[in-house]
Amino acid sequence: MRRATARHLTDDVLAWWLATSPDDRHGGVFTCWSNDGGRLLSRDKYTWSQGRWVWLMARLARAGRLGLVEIDRAACLHRARRTAVLLRDHALLADGSTAYLLAEDGTPKPPGPGQDLHASVFADLFVALGSAALAAESGEGEWGALAERLLASAAGRIAAGTARTEPYPIRAGFRGFSLPMILIGVGAEVLDATGSAVAAETVLGAVQKIETMFLAGDDIAEMAPAAASDADTLLARHRTPGHVLEACWFLWQAGQSLRHRGIAAESPLFEADTLADIAIRAATLGWDAEQGGLLRYADRDGGAPRGRRTGDRYEELVADTWDTKLWWPHAEALYTLGLLYLETGRDDLAAWHDRLAAYTWRVFPAGPGREWVQIRNRAGAPLDKTVALPVKDPFHIARALLLMIERLAEVPPTERSFA
Repeated sequence: MRRATARHLTDDVLAWWLATSPDDRHGGVFTCWSNDGGRLLSRDKYTWSQGRWVWLMARLARAGRLGLVEIDRAACLHRARRTAVLLRDHALLADGSTAYLLAEDGTPKPPGPGQDLHASVFADLFVALGSAALAAESGEGEWGALAERLLASAAGRIAAGTARTEPYPIRAGFRGFSLPMILIGVGAEVLDATGSAVAAETVLGAVQKIETMFLAGDDIAEMAPAAASDADTLLARHRTPGHVLEACWFLWQAGQSLRHRGIAAESPLFEADTLADIAIRAATLGWDAEQGGLLRYADRDGGAPRGRRTGDRYEELVADTWDTKLWWPHAEALYTLGLLYLETGRDDLAAWHDRLAAYTWRVFPAGPGREWVQIRNRAGAPLDKTVALPVKDPFHIARALLLMIERLAEVPPTERSFA
């Protein structure tokens, strides 16, 4: 299983990206591809994607060093460092945030007419994520310090309620699960790379936010209204199964990272069985009983999102794209369900993993030597539509496959595996 997963990662997913997309002149990666990967639509560089590329290249360098994948470790580490330098030299803004969009040579540019250079705290945090991975693999302290600084700045703006969140705006009077979620995912990586007390405190604070604002039993809301009178809105009622499934492994990893540093990780959200219950609910809620696969969004009671409309821009995105089948929920869910199965041995997790795997491997891969067709309609057919950033994402699929390989390397040959 591990060898087959590694072959798909190196021979298909990475083979396509490495043959078509690195910018070895300026650093970074070109991601503005059509959904089928046939046309490069722009040579602009979204900081969000560039930070993710740093993470991927640094972690591939690590995997090559450990013998987990056959990869040119030196080339991966070089590309990670070149992209990190591009971001350090061009994307960092004076206020501690990052530019949302860069030209090919790294020059910051507004994402639209009359718009600011900074548009999203997520971009800041993905630069922090990549910097942390580069620090961990290279041993170069500069990148760990940058990761910690960006994390602290982002966490401060999130706490103050001033963080910008394109392309997923959060309506006034609501709180977004995506913010504590990403603080946990990035915070754990910064903690692993640096031992930062700031990172540990950020993770623990974000977990507390989830417990008090978004969690009810095994259900996690995507947006929590501050006023009870807004509980009937589509914003309050909708769920994002893919986010919840991805967050489950973030939480598991964060608990392991904290304990490795001797820091108490006492929340039930760090426990595998608690996370398994949450993951099973998310998979059940998101599963399309008619066509198979995970829906992008669902109502808290299942089916199409519904509820009182407020005229919000993000609300329109939910209503318009709820039944799409996207690459990232399926990739993240495969890893989460497999990981939690290995941690618990629960048959319900194995059954859900196998059901999702059968759909994912049948629908998404584009063929030998190619990546996935990432955006598909409800029936699973390719859909030429922008659903977030106007990019082809180099991150979620490769990361999930790499994490599967890393985890499977720990599994005895006689134990049931996953792929």
